[in-house]
Amino acid sequence: MGYGFFGLGLMVIFWGVIIALAVFAVRWLSQSGTLPGPRRDDALDILKQRLAKGEIDTEEYATRKRALEE
Repeated sequence: MGYGFFGLGLMVIFWGVIIALAVFAVRWLSQSGTLPGPRRDDALDILKQRLAKGEIDTEEYATRKRALEE
């Protein structure tokens, strides 16, 4: 039966390495911003987070939002 379990084991290891490399490549590309998708932490999102945390009040939020949208 040829190489038997040795050949089967090598095939599983080979495909495991290929799949792992593909997963790492996609993660690396998505973190570096190369892949299209939602932008992370743009100015408006940071402003919304600061309002939610209570760092700024609604008046300051509205003023800064208008300035960002101009």
